[in-house]
Amino acid sequence: MRACAFNRARACPGQPHRQTLPCLFKLQSSINKCAKMKFKIYTTKETKFKEAISALGWCNNEEIYSCSDDHQLYKWTSTNREFMQVAKLPEDFSPTDLHWLLPKGAVVSGSGGAGSKSSDTLLITSSDGRFIILSKSARVERNVAAHNASIVSGRWSPDGAGLLTAGEDGVIKIWSRSGMLRSTVVQHEGQIRSARWAPNASAIAYCQGSFVAIKPLAANSKLTKWRAHDGLVLCITWSSNTDLIASGGEDCRYKIWDTQGANIYTSVSDDYAITSLDFSPDGELLAAGGFNMLKLCHYSGWGHSINRFNQAVVGSLFNIAWSSDGTQVSACTSTGIILFGHIIERELRNRNLKAVTTGRKTITLHDIVARTMDTLDFSERIIKWELGYGHLVVAVPHQVHIFNENYINTPIIIDGRAEIKIIILGKKNFVLVDNTSIWIYTYTGRLHLNPRFPASQSQIPHLNNRCISLGLDTLAIRDYSDQSVIHVFDLLPGATRQEEPYTIQNKSSLVEVAVCRFGNPDDQYLVFIDENRDLFITCVRSGPEYIIQKIGTQVCTVMWSSDTNILVGLHDSCYSVWYCPGEACTDPTLIALTTFSFDTSEFGKNISLENFEGANVTLRSSGAIFTVSVKSYCVILHKLFADNAWERALKLCRLVQNQILWAILAAMASKRNQLEISEEAYSAALQIDKVNYLSFMKDLAQASPEQMAENSIMNGRIKEAEIILLHNNKIHEVIMFCLRMHRWARALEIAQKHETDLEIVMRERKKYLHALGREEYDPSYLSLQ
Repeated sequence: MRACAFNRARACPGQPHRQTLPCLFKLQSSINKCAKMKFKIYTTKETKFKEAISALGWCNNEEIYSCSDDHQLYKWTSTNREFMQVAKLPEDFSPTDLHWLLPKGAVVSGSGGAGSKSSDTLLITSSDGRFIILSKSARVERNVAAHNASIVSGRWSPDGAGLLTAGEDGVIKIWSRSGMLRSTVVQHEGQIRSARWAPNASAIAYCQGSFVAIKPLAANSKLTKWRAHDGLVLCITWSSNTDLIASGGEDCRYKIWDTQGANIYTSVSDDYAITSLDFSPDGELLAAGGFNMLKLCHYSGWGHSINRFNQAVVGSLFNIAWSSDGTQVSACTSTGIILFGHIIERELRNRNLKAVTTGRKTITLHDIVARTMDTLDFSERIIKWELGYGHLVVAVPHQVHIFNENYINTPIIIDGRAEIKIIILGKKNFVLVDNTSIWIYTYTGRLHLNPRFPASQSQIPHLNNRCISLGLDTLAIRDYSDQSVIHVFDLLPGATRQEEPYTIQNKSSLVEVAVCRFGNPDDQYLVFIDENRDLFITCVRSGPEYIIQKIGTQVCTVMWSSDTNILVGLHDSCYSVWYCPGEACTDPTLIALTTFSFDTSEFGKNISLENFEGANVTLRSSGAIFTVSVKSYCVILHKLFADNAWERALKLCRLVQNQILWAILAAMASKRNQLEISEEAYSAALQIDKVNYLSFMKDLAQASPEQMAENSIMNGRIKEAEIILLHNNKIHEVIMFCLRMHRWARALEIAQKHETDLEIVMRERKKYLHALGREEYDPSYLSLQ
């Protein structure tokens, strides 16, 4: 199996990091421009409209509806770009916006998409302040006079329970699904140009003049408002997955914001105003339109590619909308032309393999080492695809194709898997997520598990790559209804946690989870980042009483290596590498010795993690790929641990004589009860207190319960030490251990249960309180006095 990572060709060596390290450990970096994806654009075969098309929206992944001032509603087919008239609107009704209601269970689009299933209810707003609700058969179900001026935005809520209308009269109203007024949430002077729902329908973002504002719907909530552009703000969109807001204005720029109004990215000035924006449903891409211009951008703002229509003028782009599968885009223009586009030249690399989409139904697979090329043609359009671990997994509307790099001409095909929105590859299995379920398959095409948890079906549409993680034998999913909970599934055959997962409860909401992808079954770790950007780690085999340790602060995102249990994380202006996060997390001294941070100011802003394989970490910033190296001897050391080659690991540390290697060896050897090796490693790492404690442990009987328990205590695993002694019927030793740890309630509980050493517990408790100068306050001890 091969892991997902690659080395860029023609790399330019960067400057070593300014931190002073031995020459073998200097940071090396290389920079390459990445192959940029782009839109393949088509226009309507004939210009049907003489005037501007004012509204457009996807009904499903194949059909687009549009309307303009000729009062006609048309349906277009994205594959052949043919149209048909669906309905005729009232003569006094001039449409301004159009939005299909998402069916239950469909994917939520960023702002202008539609559900993956066929929608059946259409909302159309007009310039005279009315909106109408149409059924799929084009029958007008409601005709409501809502505003005193033109309605600029009409949007169904993400859950489909209601809709909003925003007008040039400066008012935003919320209506029920049947068209009954619920509330007026905004009443300001000045025209509103655009409005969008929050992904969870708890707030509304809108632009007014040069300002962007967020109005929470909760009672007595505070309005957040900031100056966004130098001129009028013409359009906004709110991503459903990244929770970022994009705005475009008359100052010819588009900008990215977080929900607190902090600026994430500001584009360079274009020749004309930015008239339309929309995030893709998965939140990874942003489409921006202006006069004769359509730009494909990363969600953080920097551009992948730009299309300019200088030969055939199409005018200003309005109402850019993504299809719900995120593979197609459409836009209506001021000259009566509709643009259709799909993404090509999207590239993935995995060691010696490079895969590139050359068309909506074609992938070209290159073997860089063997210098071979295969063209893979599919009968339907490609929705999602991932490359890694020696396999290429491709999802089309009704099938999933599994290609092995050694048997590329004989793929395994899984039928019946429709509308795949997430693919995650692992060493043994891979995960597919559709609109209703999570599926875990082996690379032979066998269904391994269909994991479920309470209310999972209603939460599946909200899943993204940051809240689901596949490890070596573990699947972790963050709960959407209670975002402080993680569900942990054991993927080992016959494991009880396949049907009844354990849950990890954190004190605050979580934004990202990640399970390690390497190691033995007993060395599986889960890290997660909470809303305060603190990084925590726990062992996934320690359930149900998970011991959570904090190992980092101000962390934006993390990624495990595919070859070792080394973790890399990004901060605002640096990145950190935890060389032994799982074994060293219980000791603050060890975690400090095995963690290094490096400055990223030379790379620019808005950096994201792409891959971590071997000793190479791949970062992306503003379209450029940066490859930086972690300490290679640490990678070798981890692989020796996996093979239980302790003598070779010790020889390596003696050869290199570097403190970080000794600290890693000390942590790993202590956990596996290798006392002789850990004593030498702690001594070389100058941890004298640990050396003294190990000397005490060596005086105990070799491999005895007492020695194993003391080793667990030294590594911070208090519960484990107690269990070892109890299972070996060492009741007196357990009681004395609890007294040493000042676990008074537990000591009394064990003494009463086994009817032994009760006098010792009471005597030691009395000494403890006397030293503190306090009276007894524990009810369980007071009852015995």
